[in-house]
Amino acid sequence: MKKFFVIIVLFALPLVAYLFFASGVNNFARLPVLTNQIYPLEEFQNLEGEAISFKENITILSFPGENPSEYLTNAYHLAEKIYEPYHEFNDLQFVSVVPEGNEAEVERLKQDLSEVVDLKKWRFVTGNEQQMRELFNSLGSNLELGNDLSSPNVFIIDKDAKLRGRDNDEDGNELYGYDTGSIAVLNNKMNDDLKVILAEYRLELKKYNKQLED
Repeated sequence: MKKFFVIIVLFALPLVAYLFFASGVNNFARLPVLTNQIYPLEEFQNLEGEAISFKENITILSFPGENPSEYLTNAYHLAEKIYEPYHEFNDLQFVSVVPEGNEAEVERLKQDLSEVVDLKKWRFVTGNEQQMRELFNSLGSNLELGNDLSSPNVFIIDKDAKLRGRDNDEDGNELYGYDTGSIAVLNNKMNDDLKVILAEYRLELKKYNKQLED
């Protein structure tokens, strides 16, 4: 028994400690900043008449395009895999940018989505083509906005209006946006990355509260 106990102390405990600290480093890593300055969201008209801004919010940004109803499958994927598990976080908002003049289509999309999720944290804004292209181009990504001003990709914008993503994805390249057409990407990549940035801000909040207490 003594020999068995010594073996556990010498080998098992250090291994457990290593796994614990390795896990901690991973869990509290920062999601890389890929673009520092993004076109302001305040330039767009909000459908609900509310003030919408990137500032002080973690934003999931999407581009349904001129025909939002054709974006429905992508929107369902995003709603099920990302919106539903995370929308209760106070500082998280979902923002879809659509070309002005398509408000009726947006209302139909909202009606369809509202049958599966509560849209209280999902907002829609409209703007002209130039504004939309300036916003998309300001992300500095390797992706393109379609001729109909749509994109299957969604983007994570932090509270300082900076684009977050992966600076070294599995293929060795940056990951600027997350393809809502792929359940695997949403489940395995976006889900993980959103957990990282939420944990990052929770940790910062704990540090701030501790400083106030001290």
